[in-house]
Amino acid sequence: MRDVFDAIADPTRRRLIRLLAEAEEIPLHELTAQFQMGRTAVSKHLSILKEAGLVLDRKVGKETRFRLNDAPLREIHNWLTFYNKFWNTNMLRLNQLLEEEEEE
Repeated sequence: MRDVFDAIADPTRRRLIRLLAEAEEIPLHELTAQFQMGRTAVSKHLSILKEAGLVLDRKVGKETRFRLNDAPLREIHNWLTFYNKFWNTNMLRLNQLLEEEEEE
């Protein structure tokens, strides 16, 4: 299983996630049309997203359709939420210190 953070580090893969989030399911040829790269390159990016559990696929005849699995994105959300609280708390402390210095 690939690390989710590693999988979303690439801008192309983040764009693929956005496209998949905006649609219920998208065939490979429609995804490929959104990029200035070949089908093989898009497939490679989708494979990395699949390894991280972010993308699910299914065969419909000869066509492969992809959809987003948003569960791993919760891991990222939880991580960011923790650090958001961390920075908000520290900025509040800094603000209080600055106010105390102004009063002196």
